[in-house]
Amino acid sequence: MHATPVVRRGRSTFMRRNARAGYLLAAPAILGFLIFTMVPMVASFVLSFTDYQIINTPSFVGWRNYRELFDGTDSLFFKSLKATNYFVFLSVPLNTIFAFMLASLLNRPIRARGFFRAIYYIPSVVPVVAVTTIWMWLLNPDLGLINVTLRKIGLPTNKWIFSEPTVIPSLALMDLWATGNIVVIYLSGLQGVGTHYYEAVEVDGGNAWHKFWNITVPMMTPTIFFNVIMGFINGFQSFAQAFMMTQGGPNNASLFYMFYLYREAFTFSKMGRACAIAWILFLIIGVLTAVIFRTSKYWVFYEGSDER
Repeated sequence: MHATPVVRRGRSTFMRRNARAGYLLAAPAILGFLIFTMVPMVASFVLSFTDYQIINTPSFVGWRNYRELFDGTDSLFFKSLKATNYFVFLSVPLNTIFAFMLASLLNRPIRARGFFRAIYYIPSVVPVVAVTTIWMWLLNPDLGLINVTLRKIGLPTNKWIFSEPTVIPSLALMDLWATGNIVVIYLSGLQGVGTHYYEAVEVDGGNAWHKFWNITVPMMTPTIFFNVIMGFINGFQSFAQAFMMTQGGPNNASLFYMFYLYREAFTFSKMGRACAIAWILFLIIGVLTAVIFRTSKYWVFYEGSDER
């Protein structure tokens, strides 16, 4: 007669112990997020409304930092936005298409497939300093390997990163070097596409193109969606290329937004203004991500669901 209440109390005690253990195990991650992410974000938001130069006490200036960025007082703000947008909307499609095609090739049953996969992945783990050093030599207009090769085969050379019209395309070309991480993600998605779909296309008389366009691409749209989102987020935060290769030049043509923020904060010590720049970037990425999510229902297909 009294067994059921005892069992319920025992189960309730067991669940409470499990909950306490779960909270205890999650505490380091929660505390790390609060201390190292949330608190700095709140502090930067408050400082964005101040005149703060590290050596002085922050003084409240209201919306002045934001107003000066948008009213044309500092023309470099819009120039950095233009350069960053150009780079992002050029490099993200190129990286997406190139990595997807490369992953499709590496997914085929070829000899030494593991070797080729390793070869294409290695550049993504090479330190940024080494990568930029190599590419600065490759893109050197006088002694660089690319121009030397072009001269030998009788083609016109280029100034690459030392010319305003070509600096952003050159950096986008360099960005293709480190697509190994994206290729790995695509490979994982490709291996999840069932072979029975391709067999069905063969039964209907389809060829390789039909398989690729009607099976591979639709089944891979969730993976493409993820990589596009991450590509845009990482693209707007590009910094190393401008900092180490061009210093924002020539004539601020490669003044990426993050490099512009860095200069305002650590070169000119305008910390309040830099915080405002950072929050504008946060809003830009947030709005762009929301737009991509809203449009994904028209082109992203999920297996086992009638919804796009």
